[in-house]
Formats: sequence, C-alpha cells, structure tokens
Amino acid sequence: MSNMESSTKEIKLNDLEDEPGTNETKETNTDEEGSMGFTSINEIWRNVIILTASFLFLFTAFASLQQLQPSLFVEDGMGAIVLAVVYGFFFLSTLLFSASLIAAVGCKWSLAIAITCYTGFMAAHFYATWGLFVPAAVFVGLGAAPLWVAKAHYLNLAAHDYSKLKGITEDAAASLFFGFFFFFFQSSSIWGNIIPSQVLIPVADNSSPEILSYTSNNQDSLAQCGRNFCPQYADFNNTNLLQPPKSQLYMLAGIYTSSACIAFIVVLFLQQLPSEVNRKSSCWNRLDPKELFSTLRHLKDRRQLLLIPITIYVGMEQGFFISDYLQAYITCPLGKQWVGYVAICYGVVDAISAAFFGKLAQFTGRVPIMVLGLLSHLSLAVALLYVNTSDLKTYVYFMIAGFWGMGDAIWSTNFSAFYGVLFKENSKAGFANFRMWQAVGSILSFGYQSKLCLLVKVYILIGMLIVGFVGYIAVEVLEKRKSITTSQ
Repeated sequence: MSNMESSTKEIKLNDLEDEPGTNETKETNTDEEGSMGFTSINEIWRNVIILTASFLFLFTAFASLQQLQPSLFVEDGMGAIVLAVVYGFFFLSTLLFSASLIAAVGCKWSLAIAITCYTGFMAAHFYATWGLFVPAAVFVGLGAAPLWVAKAHYLNLAAHDYSKLKGITEDAAASLFFGFFFFFFQSSSIWGNIIPSQVLIPVADNSSPEILSYTSNNQDSLAQCGRNFCPQYADFNNTNLLQPPKSQLYMLAGIYTSSACIAFIVVLFLQQLPSEVNRKSSCWNRLDPKELFSTLRHLKDRRQLLLIPITIYVGMEQGFFISDYLQAYITCPLGKQWVGYVAICYGVVDAISAAFFGKLAQFTGRVPIMVLGLLSHLSLAVALLYVNTSDLKTYVYFMIAGFWGMGDAIWSTNFSAFYGVLFKENSKAGFANFRMWQAVGSILSFGYQSKLCLLVKVYILIGMLIVGFVGYIAVEVLEKRKSITTSQ
C-alpha cells in the first residue's frame, strides 16, 4: 500500500468508463459520452492538489503505522499477522471488485469509502486486540485496491483533459501529475515517521511499571538480535521487544486517526469526474461481470506468467524490510524510538531514487537499471547473513536502509513502467495483476514472519530474487525477438 506506489512512472490505466468487456484505450471516450471533461487548467490543478493532499494525510498515518506494526506487537506475531490479513484481502479486492466498485460509485466516493476503512484501522490501535485488529485489517485490505485504482484513474483522466487544454502530449501531462503526486506522497514517510520517533522516547522512571528503559538490556539479550533473531523464540527480557506503555499507544492512535480523518474531509472537496456526473445510465448498470475475471484471464499471457516470481519478490522485499529488518536490526538492539528515523532514511532515498532512476532509464535503457537493483538487494541480503548487530555502528543501520530503499525504488519504478509497456492493450488487467502478485509477496512475508528465523527468511528472499530475475530476463528476450521479427 505506501511502498506499493513508489513510482512516478505508474502504469496508465485504461478508462474505467469503457463499455463492458472492452479493454482498448479510448482517448475520446469522454467526448463520445457528451462530456467535455474538465474545462479549465485551474480546475484540474485544484482537484489534483486536493487528491494529493488527501493521500498525504492518509499515508502520513498508515505508512508509518504499517512500518511500526511488527515492532509494536511482537508477542504472538500479532503485528505481522495483521499486516498479512491486510494484504490477503487486498489480493481479493484487486482480483474481484476494485474496478467494479469504481464503475458503480465513481472515483470520488470510492476514495471516500476506502479512506473510511483506513481510518477504522487507525482507531483500532486504541484497543489493540486480535478481535478488533483482524476485522479492521480486513476492511483496510478491501479498501486498498479501490483506493489506488481510483487514484490512478482520476489522475489519468485529469492528464487527458490537461493535455488537450495545454496542447501537450498525454504522456507529458501524466508524468507531470504523477510526479507532482508522488513527490508529496513520498514525503508522508518523513512526516509520519517523525511522530513515533518523538512519541516512543523511553523515559527513565522507576516509579511506574509502565515506563520502560529501552537500554537496560544485557549482552545475552542483544546477541539474539540481527542475524540471530527468531521471533518465535524472542527473548522478552529484552525490553526493546515489549509493547510500549499504553499512554504512548493512545497518543500514536490519536495522532494517526486524526490525520486519517483530515484525509477523509479533504477528499470530500474533490470534484467528481465530469464523465461520471454526465453519465446517463444508472451507475449499477455499468457493472460488468466480465470485469470480475479479467485479471485471471490475463494469466493466459505467458509474459505475465514469467513476471509473477519477480512481482512476488517486490512484495516480499518490502514486507521483509518492514517486518524483519526494522524488528531484528533496529527495534531489538536499538529500541522502537529508532524505527521512525531509519524508516525516514529509507523513504527519502526511495523517493529520490525513484525519480533519479526513472529519468536515468531514458538514457541507459531498462535492463542496466534492473541489474543494479539485482546487485543492490542481493549484496545486502548476503551481508545480512553474516553481520552481527554488536559489530555495527549506528550509521550502518541507516546505510543498509538507504540502499534497500534504492533497490526498492528500482523495482517499483521500472516494473510499473514495464507492465505499462508490455500490456498497454490491456492495462487494467496488467496493473491488477501487478498489484495482486505484489500483494501475494507481502502476504507470504508477513505470514511467516513470526514462524521463521531471520536467516531462513533471507535465504527465501535470495532464492525468489534469483528465480524472479531469470523470469524477467526471459520476458526481455521474448520482447527483443518480437521487435526483431516485426522490423524484418
């Protein structure tokens, strides 16, 4: 969900207003329906800013809370399992009804419904129990796919109208709007992670049993961090792994829930797309049962099948950073108050790298950038197999997070663009498959987080990276042969 959208080269979705069963892009669909679309540049920018501001407030809360979840609730693996539930239902939402919901109620109200689901998840942290967390996670998962698809659809149609009004290409307009959106969206990782860094500060006060000293750990406890960390055998004599005082949890929940409420209020000012307002037929009549299975039908394309392993890896590596690196290498040896600072480093490098490598790929081509992504994550994974936390200086934790963010930016940026190039004739189904298989990777990563030791998870990650990259290269070869055959 936050790291799942880290590219200014996001795939352009086909217009969800296409006639049922039609996958081809129709640049003139709004005109065909008697709608002129947005009528002024100021109108377009106003709505793009409102949409961006809403996401900024929402993910200032959710992205930070997602990264904290495994570290806040270590016992019984509740934090990671709850995230696995989120991504499990995100998978179902992507597969079954995200496009249909948007066709039924439009982008604006799909966004409002989804934000409400996220707000409930934030509020659940006031009473962090299985019985409340799991239902809240289900609703977040169901709302996540419509949220992201509606956002992409809205920006794409805004870019379409903007390009006509300004006399520029639609690609240039889309790059402008997605670049603007992601510049502010990625900054949510900074604002969101400043909050726990200030709230979760340990207080040395022996008068209250709730106040913990995160530094009162012996060497035996700290030796079980890093490469030796096993969540199922976690040493709770290490106070870094204990749940923070309730007063701190309440403060976090209050701040994050308030931020999500502001996001909901902001999105209410978003203008409905003119094509949705002027559509004469009943919105429910626009539901097409064929849409529910278009994602599965797309799997007939062998290129999609070859890309499944590397797409799963993208979800796994993001889940690994959130649930394993931050827990085993940051929370365990340093304390929860450091999680926010390290996550800020990761987010900043991720955002800068997404913009930099997206631009660089125009000059070097896609493959060299992908090879750099392979080498960065492969070398970091191998290093995690051997380094001990007792041997590391604090700045090294930040360096590892930064380089991991660089690799993630390469995968997210280039694979979003690659899916768009490969499946431009059926981009809705291609984009849905990208999100769906990425969600599978997150489900796996969060699902086994509390059951396997860190070393085992690193080996799994390395294996999936190698297998996935081989599949990606196979697709590149197929496309190269296709282009040669076409040119002859």
